[in-house]
Amino acid sequence: MNWHPLSYEALLNDNYSAISEFYEEAIEQDPEIISHYWYLGLSYLLQEQEEAAQSTWIYAMTQGFGEEMESEMLTLGKILNTEAERQEMIQNYALASLIRRNLQELDASSINNLLRIVKLEILANNFSPKLLYDWQVFELLNEADSNCVDADLLLEVVIQVLGFSTLASIDFAEISLPYIINKNDLIAQVMSIAIRMGYDEEKPTYAAYLTEFCLKIEPQNINLLSELLTFYLRSNKTDEIIQTAQRIYNIYINDQACSTISLKLYSIYRAILGFLHSGGWLEIDPILEQYKSLLLEVVNNPPEIIENHLIDRWIEIAAPLLYLADNPSENRRLINGISQIFQKQVKMKLKTQKIYLEKTKIKPTKKIKIGYIASTLRKNSVGWLSRWLFHYHNREQFQIGLYLMNQPEDELTQNWFRNKVDYTYNFGRDIQEILQQIQADDLDILVDLDSLTNNVTCQVLVFKPAKIQVSWLGYDSSGLSTLDYFISDPYVLPENAQDYYQENIWRLPQTYLAVDGFEIGEQTLTREQLNIPEDAIIYWTGQNGFKRHPDMINCQMQILQEVPNSYLLIKGIGNDEKIQQLFKTIALKYQVSPDRFRFLPIVADELTHRANLQIADIVLDTYPYNGATTTLEVLWMGIPLVTRVGEQFAARNSYTFMTNVGLTEGIAWTNEEYIDWGIQLGKNEALRQQVREKLQQSRQTSPVWNAKIFTQEMEKAYQQMVKNYLDNTTA
Repeated sequence: MNWHPLSYEALLNDNYSAISEFYEEAIEQDPEIISHYWYLGLSYLLQEQEEAAQSTWIYAMTQGFGEEMESEMLTLGKILNTEAERQEMIQNYALASLIRRNLQELDASSINNLLRIVKLEILANNFSPKLLYDWQVFELLNEADSNCVDADLLLEVVIQVLGFSTLASIDFAEISLPYIINKNDLIAQVMSIAIRMGYDEEKPTYAAYLTEFCLKIEPQNINLLSELLTFYLRSNKTDEIIQTAQRIYNIYINDQACSTISLKLYSIYRAILGFLHSGGWLEIDPILEQYKSLLLEVVNNPPEIIENHLIDRWIEIAAPLLYLADNPSENRRLINGISQIFQKQVKMKLKTQKIYLEKTKIKPTKKIKIGYIASTLRKNSVGWLSRWLFHYHNREQFQIGLYLMNQPEDELTQNWFRNKVDYTYNFGRDIQEILQQIQADDLDILVDLDSLTNNVTCQVLVFKPAKIQVSWLGYDSSGLSTLDYFISDPYVLPENAQDYYQENIWRLPQTYLAVDGFEIGEQTLTREQLNIPEDAIIYWTGQNGFKRHPDMINCQMQILQEVPNSYLLIKGIGNDEKIQQLFKTIALKYQVSPDRFRFLPIVADELTHRANLQIADIVLDTYPYNGATTTLEVLWMGIPLVTRVGEQFAARNSYTFMTNVGLTEGIAWTNEEYIDWGIQLGKNEALRQQVREKLQQSRQTSPVWNAKIFTQEMEKAYQQMVKNYLDNTTA
């Protein structure tokens, strides 16, 4: 059955009213030909006159065509299906959907037609997941014969629907699962959506739902569990973080699931990461030696090949060491060793992409071209601290570019970064695209602000697209051999640090960082709210679960023990129950009542957080990983701080800032000194006042609060690096 040739020409020209006129005349001439009614109704439908179309078809059905009607109804179905396919082919998705919805009324049990309607509604941008309920898709799938379901079509529609971040989308995927044949393809496509949702669209909770769905298919898949952990970390779902960390550890102890040493190391690393983030230090103790032993074995005997899905995150594997112990000579050896394996594996993995970078020379007479590569130039610690460098950069002598790594942007990005540079890119995860752009821009210096916190940045640095590569601020340096320099100062690294750093340490004359202060909001936290007496001493400690080393909690409990009229405010990201359990367990050893603890929630914004710091009499720093942003905020607010100085970069941040503001009070070189300073500052109001006055005066004199001078020192360093490069290349 086909259109009449005359009407078909009108159809191709979208002249649907002419088709109606043709078939109206045809019915007048020969009302016994039922197909005329089918095409007439369809012509009305093409004009979106749905009521007229249905009336025409119903009229024909009631005209007594007898036993032929059943076959004629099948003919109508074929006519509608054919035209729906044609309309879809020419991308008239809404019209194709309208035709199929009418076709569905002829056969309400047709699951494949209903799936096509869902697909078309999505293509027409008219879809909402609640339509799945309205159209009874779940019921039809439940009742469908698996042999009658178009598995390829169903897979396509499931993937399209999962692009809508609702629980209804997940429910649809789960009910479709038994009918989908190619489960590997399903996992690959679903995880592609999860990665986009979790990173690009900042929807980590939904990304976690998608990953949990995939784990129902492959519950022992370490790659899926690793991604799940990341999404829970990003959404701070702390109960789920602990559960996922435990699931990963259970796989680690299963020799069959972890058949290679690289898988074993990666699995135990991810488990430790989850426990650390959630404050689960009590769970970590039994597995630390296994982790360190595996690290040592892998560094001493590097595997020739590691699993492809592990390569991107391999650079991070030794990072927990920085939180576990202040042992830089050993830790840096392991971090450097892991970085060398990462470099080799990344080059092997990306070899097929034919990444060839031309080596160009610096032109001595032009502006120095500097690019900053980062994923945190927004309302983030790195963003708040680094913004002043961009504010004061000398644009006459330097051309400045930003290479953002898949970064969400906010007003801080716009006002303090995009508006302060010559150009900005915000890339996805295509390493080749990033490399080609950096080389096309002919950078002299590429400055890394991510270090071990971003594997995409590290992969870019492996190929050294700029002549000089520098690491600054974001974290301890990554240990990549392609990094030329690591920015430091006289205090934040000890004198012998070059012995164990892969990178050349470049010490600025006073401080490796300076800011012109911080914006302060309105204080929302009071003693009355916390039920703390006005004459009590308030200690404050505020860091995430990673930094809550039990050794320092022991020290803090000993301080409270000696300052009886005192309270401890505990603020940070971590599982409340786990953090409370950790503090209460240690407090019992020193007969410190948990009633003296106040566990504070995260506040909505940084400005309020800074204002609320004013409730503290003394701030107790963490160790072996100090505060950095927090320390600067505390010093700016004029609050006494007690810090334990160590040997590694992360254990000396507070030391360099306190030294640069002229403070010795509160700087401890041993746990005993930490306890002593905490007690002294708690009991001696005059000492606290003396510290406050020093901090107030430092705002006028300290290099830490003079970002303009600091920027000039950074620029001198850049100029000297270029000079060194030119001297070496012309020698």
